[in-house]
Amino acid sequence: MSKAINKDKVQIKQATSSEDIQTLAKTAEDIWNEYFPFLLEEGQISYMLDKFLSTKALTEQKEEGYEFYFLVDETGNILGFFVIHPEDNKLFLSKIYLYDTYRNQQLATIMMDYIFNRAKELGLDKVYLTVNKYNLQPISVYKHLGFKTIDSVVTDIGNGYVMDDYIMQKQL
Repeated sequence: MSKAINKDKVQIKQATSSEDIQTLAKTAEDIWNEYFPFLLEEGQISYMLDKFLSTKALTEQKEEGYEFYFLVDETGNILGFFVIHPEDNKLFLSKIYLYDTYRNQQLATIMMDYIFNRAKELGLDKVYLTVNKYNLQPISVYKHLGFKTIDSVVTDIGNGYVMDDYIMQKQL
């Protein structure tokens, strides 16, 4: 069930401290376990959380130049988060997630607008991301925001699991 949020009162806060990274890892675990069981088996969810979204993995990503952000309401309650990484001439949107109760309120658009502006601040003219080919709701949102599918990849992530993704990109 959706929980109405006043979009004018949400804020994007950069996550920089080790405590922020721990909170982000816990938030990711909560969101993934509520959202992805329709798409991935429990073992793959656990494996991917540990490999890509654990405190250890996020700390390593931070050291590689990834930037972490929370979307919060006026009381500081976390609604979701995103992770970006500047590359040569484009910005990689590594992760973007909202809790189920805050979806379908155009909050992802607020995050995406911030991401597009951040790319421009960095002098980058494209934003790209990967998305599971069967995760149709986000694909629809990305298309609505001007992303185009530029490739299709299957990536072996170990432990017998693969990521079957589209690469989508938006020219700014």
